[in-house]
Amino acid sequence: MDRLTAMQVFTEVARLGSFTAAGDELDMSRAMVTRYIAALESWLGARLLQRSTRSVTLTDAGADCLTRCQEMLRLAEGAREEAGLRDGQLRGQIRLTTSMSFGMAQLAPLIGRFLALYPQVRIDLQMSDRAVNLIEERIDLALRITNEPDPGLVGRRLGDCASMIVASPAYLAAHGTPLEPSDLARHHCLSYSHFGRSEWTLTRGEERVTARVNGRLSANEAVALLQAARHGAGIALQPTYLVEPLVASGELTALLPDWTPVSMGIYALYPSRRQLPLTLRTLLDFLQTHLQAQPWPAWT
Repeated sequence: MDRLTAMQVFTEVARLGSFTAAGDELDMSRAMVTRYIAALESWLGARLLQRSTRSVTLTDAGADCLTRCQEMLRLAEGAREEAGLRDGQLRGQIRLTTSMSFGMAQLAPLIGRFLALYPQVRIDLQMSDRAVNLIEERIDLALRITNEPDPGLVGRRLGDCASMIVASPAYLAAHGTPLEPSDLARHHCLSYSHFGRSEWTLTRGEERVTARVNGRLSANEAVALLQAARHGAGIALQPTYLVEPLVASGELTALLPDWTPVSMGIYALYPSRRQLPLTLRTLLDFLQTHLQAQPWPAWT
């Protein structure tokens, strides 16, 4: 039995909860998936999965084994990458996740440039605003814009993300223009539904204020709030990489020009510092080099 392949089959069954789905993912018949699982259980002397007509779940031994198998697969991938450098070519696959807005506006163009430099590398980019479990979903890297990175993951700050407070001219004509942070409480402010309450922290020189904001619309994606702001739904706190062109064209108006929203960190998050594959280290260095540049250019 190829034990490494058996571990890969097992992790896919655990991730997808289905022998058939794992076979489809691995281009393998369901019968072959069953054989690999049986062989792995026989080798380990433990039952790893509970099967029923409707679901496949991990046993306690399976849950313990899953973590070890995932680590073994990462080590094997790292060894393959290091060996691949003998011909001068960096190779391997990276699965990464980020938000929809950052992925489309900034990350995807940068990834395109990275792949042009390393033609043997493959990248699977998953864009979602939900917090994914990196281990369970076999994600190598998450890029998040936050000032509170997950303490359970290794975090590396790649750069800073500045923001602006904006509204459409139509909204301001109908509701007036806030002149001080305290005025925001009287306006419809668009908020992120990730947070239980909305507070915008602003600075002016040595001054620092936190404005409590309220509104009737919240969303879990920056682009949705941006579109709502463009159509007069309220005032939005948005990353500059999204709104600067709209402010320059006059479609949106920048508010409170004397006040600066506190910038957020762009963090790379990954499960462990140990045995970080060379391809992943190279990508992290590439992203840090480009994301530390301020202001960010339009990647082409």
